[in-house]
Amino acid sequence: MAYPKISLCMIVKNEEDCIARCLNSVKHAVDEIIIVDTGSTDNTVDICRSFDAQIVEYAWNEHFADARNYGLQFATGDWILWMDADEELDANDALQLKQHVNAASESLLWIHLINYIGNEPDENDAFHIAHSRMFRNHIGFKFKNPIHEMLNLEEVIPDYDPTQKQTLPLKIYHYGYMNEYVINKKKSERNIRLLEQELVKEDHHPWIKYHIATEYYRLKQYDKAFEYVNLGIVHFLQERKAPPSLLYKLKYSILITLGSVEGAWQGIDRAIQMYPDYVDLYFYKGVIYYLKEWYERAIEVFQQCMILGEDNIKHLTLKGVGSFHASYYIGLCQEKLGHTERAVQAYEAAIQLFPDYKPAQEALGQISGSLSN
Repeated sequence: MAYPKISLCMIVKNEEDCIARCLNSVKHAVDEIIIVDTGSTDNTVDICRSFDAQIVEYAWNEHFADARNYGLQFATGDWILWMDADEELDANDALQLKQHVNAASESLLWIHLINYIGNEPDENDAFHIAHSRMFRNHIGFKFKNPIHEMLNLEEVIPDYDPTQKQTLPLKIYHYGYMNEYVINKKKSERNIRLLEQELVKEDHHPWIKYHIATEYYRLKQYDKAFEYVNLGIVHFLQERKAPPSLLYKLKYSILITLGSVEGAWQGIDRAIQMYPDYVDLYFYKGVIYYLKEWYERAIEVFQQCMILGEDNIKHLTLKGVGSFHASYYIGLCQEKLGHTERAVQAYEAAIQLFPDYKPAQEALGQISGSLSN
């Protein structure tokens, strides 16, 4: 069977610590590797050459989309797969990539992206989402925006229906949000500077405000993050577009972090009404109810989370909000209600779902300690 030709396109700079892991994961899945190097001074380029990659140099102009688009012109494949150096394609999935692409009916394909966030790579300590990582070459796809670049989907497929995303049963692991890689203050300040340059343009996209909010959130400047996420929501509404679910997830995460329960509980239902299949919003509602000491109502919400589950990755979903995190919070609520036996059952259920789940282990230990005294 003649499979379609796949080109891997990447932009890199000083990635010697992780680029080999990335390229090793895809070397049997793609037909060519195009590397745009934006000024590496370490061994990145030599490592890439060892994988027979085509290296093209690009003078960095503080514009990620320009750099990515520069690499696209060298790609000869029928399809483009784009990745970052701190990512890795699942080893088993790499062998099936061409089969899945060959059967694709759409021009844009989504892949299950797993963003690790803890100390060690663990799918239970990660955010999961379907991400647009493959597209047909030579039909006009290109990247836009200097930072947090995105594909020009609306230009290439004006009538694209996002509810009909074709998601391949493949996984890409992203290590960049783990504690050892977490974005430092200097990088966040650079990102904010680039984003603010976009913000002053009259035709800037409302996503710009969201991305500024996420940078301030990472810097723990929650008041500024809240200001910009709200501006982003208003901007989407002004353009007669529904604000994406990501904005509401960030908004209520900020409010809970700030302890602004009164500001959160009255609006969360409106967000859920917009995205009734988004388990994270239900989870936040449960946390808000828990903080308001509405324990019985909170239990009902967390039970709803477990019914919804967390397999719907069209939204950015924290692993556990539809399973072990929800069960743990049910245990907390049962303890507050004085139902120790029910609390133990909930904690044990959380541990059964995730054996290394420390919050539930510690809660059980405290109950055992109090009972023995």
